[in-house]
Amino acid sequence: MLQFPDKAENFGRAIAEKFRDAGIQLVASPAIGGIVIGHEVARALGARFVWTEREAGQMTLRRGFTVSPGEKTLVVEDVITTGGSTRDTIEALKRAGAEVIAAASIIDRSAGTADVGVPLTALASLKVLSVEASKCDACKLGEPVVKPGSRAQKQ
Repeated sequence: MLQFPDKAENFGRAIAEKFRDAGIQLVASPAIGGIVIGHEVARALGARFVWTEREAGQMTLRRGFTVSPGEKTLVVEDVITTGGSTRDTIEALKRAGAEVIAAASIIDRSAGTADVGVPLTALASLKVLSVEASKCDACKLGEPVVKPGSRAQKQ
């Protein structure tokens, strides 16, 4: 849906509405999946926007991005599965001095079980089932397992 700017804007407004009265000053997202929706949420809130990137395996602020001490921050992702990138982004922002008050996403694939260290809100929540490799029919057939996303692909 994020390939369509009008739909991205609508999702951004829907997330922003949940935080309208929270005093958000900064919205931050992990690169690369969260950038579009994070930007739209920031626009809807009238807040500043930055993103984090991995450098030598650690999520960090780059490109001259900084945060002010105590800056009220919302972390926004497109999809949360385990919460790993969101947690890493929150840790990077806290190290830089931000006050991260919440996280949000369009989709939460964990059905609310992902622990990101702050309250987590999603527009939609799903329970995506997974199975052990020994019980996976595709694995038994030798089909490769590919995990898309910003982290290294696993096989």
